[in-house]
Amino acid sequence: MANHRDNSYNQKGRDNYMAASIYPSPVDKLLTYGDCSKMRDVPNYVQKLGFNADHVPDLIRMATDAELNNADQDSVEVWGPVHAIRVLTQLSAEAAIQPLANLFHEVDDDWTPGELAEYFATVGAAAIPTLEAYLGDSSHDAYQLADAATALTKIAEKHPDLRDRCVAVLTQRLEDFANNDPEFNAFLIGELLDLKAVESAPVIEQAFAANRVPPFIVGNWGDAQVELGLKTREEVPETKFRLEDIVNYYKQELGQPRGFAPLVSKKPKKQKKNKKRK
Repeated sequence: MANHRDNSYNQKGRDNYMAASIYPSPVDKLLTYGDCSKMRDVPNYVQKLGFNADHVPDLIRMATDAELNNADQDSVEVWGPVHAIRVLTQLSAEAAIQPLANLFHEVDDDWTPGELAEYFATVGAAAIPTLEAYLGDSSHDAYQLADAATALTKIAEKHPDLRDRCVAVLTQRLEDFANNDPEFNAFLIGELLDLKAVESAPVIEQAFAANRVPPFIVGNWGDAQVELGLKTREEVPETKFRLEDIVNYYKQELGQPRGFAPLVSKKPKKQKKNKKRK
């Protein structure tokens, strides 16, 4: 849950001063650069503020700064780490690969994963081993793993020559569907469908046949075949699910309706943003 600080002017002034004082220029300017949700376009930070490779260590430090990432959600400095990730993206800073991968589980909001996906897509091939290792770490939950999987998809989309490699990583992870969280299986399948990974169809079919995929996330095996171009929508009617079906699934399969608002304890620090199409 976000750490809500004292909202008095004096306290905020002290917090802003203390945060700015530990970052050199021009990195410190990111703390007051503004609310990203109100910006139409991503600024060219390198051109406007003069960032270069020498600033990478401090940019990584800001991007991973726990105090900033947990700052009051209405403060401007809570956006500092997002600006830092964007600068690292524009610099294609490979030194940030591992530190930023850790943010999938260290930062709990709905904005950061999209910024991370853009960063990894820009870095490209150098990020694949780290993302593959992340996907193989069962200590992460389904949603953290799903964000890493999405980053692989973004790499494949931005670098067509890396598409087969990314598909192979995602497919290999899906092959362990019997042990994976069912929701993670669904997220993996969703990424493979986005990449039109027809070569992964046998594994996808097996996961559905084993009843290890919640169909309301990506549809059923028939829907997957339509997405992959193996069947037409005329051959496979679109599957529709009621909210009651979803609630019953969680009650029966997982023991509790995870992911529903009454059980969510972590409030996003930044503006909500839809994560997945599936």
